[in-house]
Amino acid sequence: MKKIVFALLPALTLLFVPACTRAEVTVPHILSSHMVLQRNRPIHLWGWANPSEEVIATLHGASASTKADGLGHWSVYLPPEPAGGPYTVTIKGTNTITITDVMIGDVWFASGQSNMELPLMGFPGSAVVTNGQQEIRNATQPELRLLHIPDKASPYPQQDQSASWTLCTPQTAASFSAAAYFFGREIARREHVTVGLIDSSYGGTPGEAWISMDTIGSDAALMPVFAYWAHISDDHVDTARIAAEQKREAAAAKAAGKPAPWHMWAPGDLDSWAPAWLYNAMVAPAIHYPIKGVIWYQGETNSNVERAAMYQRIFPALIHDWRKQWQEGSFPFLFVQIAPFTSVPQEDWAVIREAQRRTLSVANTAMAVTIDIGNPTNVHPADKQDVGHRLALAARALAYGEHVEYSGPLYRQATVDGHSMQIWFSHTTGGLVAKGGGPLKGFEVAGPDHTFVPATAKIDGDTVLVSSPEVPDPAYVRYGWANYPVVNLSNGAGLPASPFTTEKDIPKP
Repeated sequence: MKKIVFALLPALTLLFVPACTRAEVTVPHILSSHMVLQRNRPIHLWGWANPSEEVIATLHGASASTKADGLGHWSVYLPPEPAGGPYTVTIKGTNTITITDVMIGDVWFASGQSNMELPLMGFPGSAVVTNGQQEIRNATQPELRLLHIPDKASPYPQQDQSASWTLCTPQTAASFSAAAYFFGREIARREHVTVGLIDSSYGGTPGEAWISMDTIGSDAALMPVFAYWAHISDDHVDTARIAAEQKREAAAAKAAGKPAPWHMWAPGDLDSWAPAWLYNAMVAPAIHYPIKGVIWYQGETNSNVERAAMYQRIFPALIHDWRKQWQEGSFPFLFVQIAPFTSVPQEDWAVIREAQRRTLSVANTAMAVTIDIGNPTNVHPADKQDVGHRLALAARALAYGEHVEYSGPLYRQATVDGHSMQIWFSHTTGGLVAKGGGPLKGFEVAGPDHTFVPATAKIDGDTVLVSSPEVPDPAYVRYGWANYPVVNLSNGAGLPASPFTTEKDIPKP
C-alpha cells in the first residue's frame, strides 16, 4: 500500500502545481487586444498569478494594485471611462502583459441556438442569409469588435474559454452570428461608439442547458428538466443501434408507400443538452466581464409537446439567473420570438411563443416578433437583417432611452361585447393595420369549453373585435396559434403583432 501511495504522489503533485505555483501573471482569453470594455462602468480586470504576488493594472492613466490570493486568483477594478480609445492595458507582476487596441464602448452578449448561431456565410447546404455574400464583402466595420466563443459543454463552471477578440473584417464576420452582426452594426452607427459583440450560441440546444446549476437546483419548479434529461440519456445508451433501427423503419415505410415515421431530433453531442452544461462552458467564463445587455434567440428545441409548457418557467429563470451571475442589476435582456415553421405535429411552437410573450412581464425585457419573416420549410429563416433591426429598435428604447416604437401590437386585455370579444393592445403606434390590406387573418374564438374555431376579426380603433356565429357566448380569443400561422395584424410602424391567447393559463399541447 505504501508503495502505491508513494508512486501516486508525483502525479497528484502535478495536479496542484498550476493553481499554486504559476510562473507568470496570466489573464483569461476574454481580456485580449482589440477588446471592448463597457463604458461608464467600473472596469474589471482579473486573472491568475503566484499566491500573494503583487499585480498592478493600468489603463488610460488609472491604475490599481492587489495581491493574488492563496489559490493565485487576483482581481482589480479601475474607474469607469467614457467611450473612447484605442488604449493600452498593462498588467505587471513578475512579468508584464500588454493588451493593445482596447476600446471603450458597449458590449452585448449574444446567445441562443442555431438561429442566433447562423453566420453570415450561412450553414452550407441547409441555410443562407439574405444577400449573405454581399454582406460579407461589406463587413469591414471598424466600429465593431467580435468574440466568438466556441461550442463546448462542461459539467462544472469554467473560468476561461479559448477565443480572443478580433477586428470585424469580411474574414471574421463570415463565421459570426448574422443576427448579432446586424444588431451591432446598427447600434454602433446610431450610438457612435465601438460595439463589442460576444457570440456564445450553440445550435439545437435547449434553454435549460444555458442556466446555472445553482438556479436549476434551487427551484423545485425546474425539477422536470432533470427527468427529461434522464429520459434523453436513457434513449441514447445505444445510439448506433437506435440509428440503425430508425433507418430500417424509414426504409420499410418507403417500401410500403407511407411517410417515414417521426423521431425526435437528437443532438450529435448529447452533453450540449445537459442542464447547466452550456452555461458552465460558454457563459460562466464571461460573467466577470461587464456588459451592456443580452440579445437571445432560442426556443425551438424546447417545442416538443412533452415539455413545451415548461418553457414558461425555464426562460424567465434563465434571465434572472444571468442577471444574478453578472451582478450588474436588471440589464436589458432582448429576445427574439421564434419564427413560423411548419415543423411536425409532435412540436408546438405556439406554446413557446406564448411563453416568450408572457416573459415580457420580467422587468427590462423586450421581444422582437418575427411571425412575418419565417420560412415554412426551413427552420432557419434567411432574413436576419430584420431580426437584427428589431432587436436594435428594442435596444434603442430600453438601453439607450430613445422614444422609438420597438414592438408590434401586444395583447393587453379582452372584454366581452355582446356576441363578440374586444381585444385591447399596447404598442399601437400609428394605429392597427391589416398588413397588405384585406381582412384580418389568424384569429380564433372559443366559448367556456376552450374549443376554438376560426373567427371574423375587424379593427375598431386600437382594438380588434372578434366573433363567430358558432360561438354565441365567447370567452377566449387566440391569434396566430399554429406552428406556421398565416397572420397579418401590425401597427402603423410596420411591426407585426405577437401571437397570443387570452386564456389565463398557457394550454398544454
